[in-house]
Amino acid sequence: MSKSASNPPPPAEPEAEAWGAVAIPPEVTAEWWTPFEDFLAKERRYSAYTVRNYRQAFEDFYRWLVSEGRWARGIGALGSREMRDFVIEAQRRFDRRTLHNHASGLRTFFKFWMKQGKLRINPLLGVPLPKLEKRLPKFLTEEQMKLLLTGPQRLIENETIDAHTGWRDRLAMELLYGGGLRVSELVGLNYGDVDPESGVARVLGKGKKERLCPLGRVAIAVMTKFRDEFAREKGVASPVLINANGHRTSVRDVQLLVKRYLVLAGLPLDLTPHKLRHSYATHLLNAGADLRLVQELLGHSQLVTTQVYTHVSVARLKEIYAKAHPRA
Repeated sequence: MSKSASNPPPPAEPEAEAWGAVAIPPEVTAEWWTPFEDFLAKERRYSAYTVRNYRQAFEDFYRWLVSEGRWARGIGALGSREMRDFVIEAQRRFDRRTLHNHASGLRTFFKFWMKQGKLRINPLLGVPLPKLEKRLPKFLTEEQMKLLLTGPQRLIENETIDAHTGWRDRLAMELLYGGGLRVSELVGLNYGDVDPESGVARVLGKGKKERLCPLGRVAIAVMTKFRDEFAREKGVASPVLINANGHRTSVRDVQLLVKRYLVLAGLPLDLTPHKLRHSYATHLLNAGADLRLVQELLGHSQLVTTQVYTHVSVARLKEIYAKAHPRA
């Protein structure tokens, strides 16, 4: 028997190209991910969406460690040099924003395990990341918003959709734009959260933080009509938005209904429901609203998050100036 047959070589570590093919052993998940997930969800109160993104960051990082033969040495053996290698390799796989999101998740991951005593240092500390391109949030002009919001009524009048669906769709968009709500906040809204007299809703936002959102007289009027004519349950725990079966409208339902009216209005299909929130903030600032007030209305924990909308406003002003001023 040949030497190669009697002593077969050990299986090779997966190549870098096979990141996605490496299964994560249950014991690795139990040891390194599950306690961290509990911390994110229960102590930090991160949304399911954020937790999912952090898990993807952890899984991609694990697969890289395996592909480089570094997992066996232990996470505690990692330093800034190894993390620079990870960043360089990750740039070939992800766009810059995804890489920054992964790095944010991993920083939190390392900090957590440092506090638990399993890691001595945060190996990502001081590791440079590629600069992000400054992208201004997309938004609809006031005229575009008016056109979008009239879509349900036009379909009802044309008998293209039934009255329940049309008024439900209009209510969804009026609340997104009138209150600057996130889609998750919208679909979670119950009648007990809204005071029709004051026109204000108590909204549960990111991190389980509550805030008060004025909804506007039009949104309140549409909600009142929808409740009176189509709601099956009107108690404090009853959902504001329901489908034809009386069930709470889902995030996916809202995404699809917005697409329907974007097509009807001839607007770009990449204008997601969240862009109505962008439009809300931009229109407030364009009309002279105070930046900190808009921060409070949006539920941003940091002012810098809201300041991006001032750049939109300035860009719009410069565009108008360039078109109108003879010396521009």
